[in-house]
This record gives sequence, structure tokens and C-alpha cells, in this order.
Amino acid sequence: MEIEFVAAQAALADKTALAVIVFEGDVLAGAAGELDAQAGGALGRAVDGGRFTGAKGQVLDVHGAPGVSPRIVLVGAGKAEAFDDLAVENAAASAYGAVKASGLTVLRLRLPKDGAHTAAQAALGVRLAAYRFDRYRTKEPAEKKPTVIKTQIVTGEADAALAAFPPYAALADAVAFSRDLVSEPPNVLYPEEFARRVKALESLGLEVEILGEAEMAKLGMGSLLGVGQGSTRESQLAVIKWYGAKDKKAQPIAFVGKGVCFDTGGISLKPADGMEDMKWDMGGAGAVAGLMHVLAGRKAKVNAIGILGLVENMPDGNAQRPGDVVTSMSGQTIEIINTDAEGRLVLADAVWYCQDRFKPKFMVDLATLTGAIIISLGNDYAGLFSNNDELSANLLAASTAEGEPLWRMPLPSQYDKNIDSAIADMKNTGGRPGGSITAALFIQRFVNGVPWAHLDIASTAWKKPSSVPTIPEGATGYGVRLLNRMVADKYES
Repeated sequence: MEIEFVAAQAALADKTALAVIVFEGDVLAGAAGELDAQAGGALGRAVDGGRFTGAKGQVLDVHGAPGVSPRIVLVGAGKAEAFDDLAVENAAASAYGAVKASGLTVLRLRLPKDGAHTAAQAALGVRLAAYRFDRYRTKEPAEKKPTVIKTQIVTGEADAALAAFPPYAALADAVAFSRDLVSEPPNVLYPEEFARRVKALESLGLEVEILGEAEMAKLGMGSLLGVGQGSTRESQLAVIKWYGAKDKKAQPIAFVGKGVCFDTGGISLKPADGMEDMKWDMGGAGAVAGLMHVLAGRKAKVNAIGILGLVENMPDGNAQRPGDVVTSMSGQTIEIINTDAEGRLVLADAVWYCQDRFKPKFMVDLATLTGAIIISLGNDYAGLFSNNDELSANLLAASTAEGEPLWRMPLPSQYDKNIDSAIADMKNTGGRPGGSITAALFIQRFVNGVPWAHLDIASTAWKKPSSVPTIPEGATGYGVRLLNRMVADKYES
């Protein structure tokens, strides 16, 4: 999607749709009123003849205003006092959604409030809404394909908006990168291919190391390696480094992602119904990769580490069995009760490696870890578990600002005994009650006292369907925006 910032009087190209964002209760004010006059009252008649009030999410489509545009769209933004950054994004995304497959090629968008920041925020909304994963479609009907390839944001501060837009563009690029990873089919994106795509991010200035199974075996990563031992695909550990702070030796912050590129459940095989969705069980690793992408893309003034544990959980004759005992990098032993509780086994070694090698200020891990979090919080909130109140507060503040909802969950010490094992230091599942909590408590045993937060994003990594205008159905890129905002607000020098 090409983005331009233009003055209101700029000439209209052929095949341009006009969209005006309006406030509830005053829909023909400002730019909408001007357009109505130019269109001979067509907008006013359409408003009078229907139920459009300008409420948030409402769209009024007016076809064929002679001499003005073949398509005019009014987009409701709700109350003027609630027109914050997210409202700007969502309204702009709704405008794009209304005309994207109209046959027109340009969208010109008028905003009810001017300013470089508002214009840039609207452009971000359109960029996110225009995301599409269609590389494997060969016979899609032409009428279903998007035709809008350029969006013009009208502003009196076009030069300032253009100067303000690069960090937003870097964020949109990173979210798209994350969504692409999560959307890829598992025969295409397996651990080594994931690692190759991350390695390619060195073009942005990142440093990337890839550890294979031999290197991980030398480090004693029996927990992570046990998950992938039934697959013909080699497990990988990707280490991504960004040194953007003035002091390149300053203590970094760190992010760890679960990257199970496909999860059959292993010997504890999942039901066939819906198993195809398990290609997105690497959503945590996808989010961390996206975060590192945007930090490098906008040259963030921070030292940051991303660790991705990349495996495939398959049920062959060499697969890990229920009843096995593995030894993690920390030296702690784990009895395998259920091979489908594999993500925590990957994180156990990845988290330990991260704190042991890099000594970070804090660690945040992201994982599509448990179905239990969906039962607890539904499909809109991710679960936050943490041993540190300050880190939790920073995450929650960023969550609210970026529209990626989090809810803090408890880590009660009395539940920790549920993962004690009779024959090893612990077992990898504590049973159904409090399943997301005991999974987090399991990971906490490998944190070694470092400030830490665990985001269980099983509920938010994929939307089917999606009700958010900036998130097309499918992979969401959840976590990229949230973590980027937290870093920008709290940790850059």
C-alpha cells in the first residue's frame, strides 16, 4: 500500500474514492458538509434516508456523486471526545475496508482533526488493514481482489506527517513480517526455514546467530531437544541481537518466543478437527521476531535480545514418550506427562539460556501456550503472568495504548506443588485445573530470579473471524505493537 500525505485542494486522480471520518451526532460538519454541497446534497439525503449517526464502526456508502467522485464513504468514529489514536486507526481502516475491492485504485481520506501525528496514525491504520496473505491463491475471482493500491491522507501538515511516518511504517512492516510467519503453511515454514528468514533480518542491522541441534546438545538443552526428536526437521535456536543504546555494553532487555512450527501433540496426539491451525503455534516466536524487526527498523535506542526456540512436535518412532525424563539446560529434570504440553519445555531451555548468557534487566516470553487461557479470558485478552509488578504495569500500560489487551493472572505459590514429580524435579503438566497458571509456574522455575513476564497469547495470535478493522482474519501479529510501545515508552535511552 502506497501512502501519500496531501493538501485538501490537491487534484483528484481518476478512480479515486473519497472517505470522510465523521463524529457521532454531527455527521455533515466540516469536510463532509463541503462534500455534500459539491454533491448536490447527496450525502444529506443518504443520511436522512437511513440510520447512519456516525457511531463508531458505522459506514455509509454513497455511490455516484456526479462531478465529485464515483464513491463517497462516511465513516463513523463515535464521540469526538473519544477520538484517540486507536479510534483514528480503526476509522481509517474501516474506510479502506469499505472500498478496497471497489474497482477504484485510490482512497483519499479526510480526517475530522488535523495534525501530523493524526495523519500518520491514520496511515498506520490503513497499512495494517491492507495486510493480505495471498501468495498461494491462483484462482481468486477478480472481484474479490483488492484494487486500492494508494491511500492519500488529507492534512494541512503534509511535510510534517511524512517526516513523522517512518516509525509507523517500520511498525507496519514488522507486523506484516510477523503475520506472514504465522500464516505460512507448515510444510513451508519449519524450524530451519524460520531461522533463515530471521537470519535475513541482518539487512536491517540486527545480529543473528543460529544454533543447531549439535550446539544445543553441547549446552545440555535436553528439554527443548526432546520436543523435536520425533521430527525429521532439525530444531533451531535463533538468537537475535540489537545494540541501539549509546552504551553498546549496557545491560539488555530480552524477549523469548515459543516457536513450535507445527504441533501435532506428539505421542499425545491432538484430535484431527482443527489440527491444521497448529501451524500458528509459533506465534510467540513470530511476535518476538516482529519486535526485533521494528526495533531495528526504527533504530530504537536500546540494547535488546530476542531468543526463538524453533521446533516441530511430531509423533514418529523416535518421538518423546509420556513417562520420559529429560534434563534441561538448568540441570533440573522433567518428567514428561503429556507430550502436548511441549511449549513450556521449549521455553524452559530458551529462558534459561537467555538469562544465563545475557544477564538481562528483564525477560518477557510470549507463547501460544495453553487452551486454558482461552477458557479463562476468551478470544480478545492474552494472559499476563509475572514475578515483577513494575514490569507488569509497563506491559499493561502499553497494552492499553496499543489496543492489544492483556489481563494479569495470579501465580499462587500453593499451585506450584501441582507440577512436582514423584521421580524427577518436576513434571510438565499440573492437570486441567488452573492449566495456564501451572504452565506459567513451570516456566518460572527456569527464570532464576530475573524480573520476568510470561504472555500466554493462545487466545490472540489468530483471529477467525476478526472484528477489529486493522486486523484481517488470520494471523494478528499480536505482541509486536505492545512490546514496541513498552520499549519506546519505558526503556529507550
